Amino acid sequence: MAGLKQNTPAPTEIKLHQKSRVLEIAFEDGKRYSFPFEFLRVYSPSAEVRGHGPGQEVLQIGKKEVEITHVEPVGSYAVQLAFSDGHDSGLYSWDYFYNLGANQEAMWAHYLQRMQEAGASREPGTGEFAQRPKAK
Repeated sequence: MAGLKQNTPAPTEIKLHQKSRVLEIAFEDGKRYSFPFEFLRVYSPSAEVRGHGPGQEVLQIGKKEVEITHVEPVGSYAVQLAFSDGHDSGLYSWDYFYNLGANQEAMWAHYLQRMQEAGASREPGTGEFAQRPKAK
């Protein structure tokens, strides 16, 4: 499968569970990962979320109820996810999904710690402007 690193197994199945807000992906090595929509949104591989270098990440707040509204295949190596908050610029490669799955627990704990340190909320309605720096 083009676009996969040699050591990354190819995906064999992808399921979108709207009711439980989980995206499930199975890989040919037998691993199966379940990703809450919120997790995928706050760890979007887009520059809007990740920034353009280390330390430039933008903390995503108020995403607890976010939904995936559309999944678009990108070649044979990725999908583009569209979220209910309008975010749709991240390309989720199979390598990225596999890495997310392998590190999901630690990444989620890190996200919750960053939220606590910022005094921010996962609850929707916290306002999109709350995550932007205040004008001086």
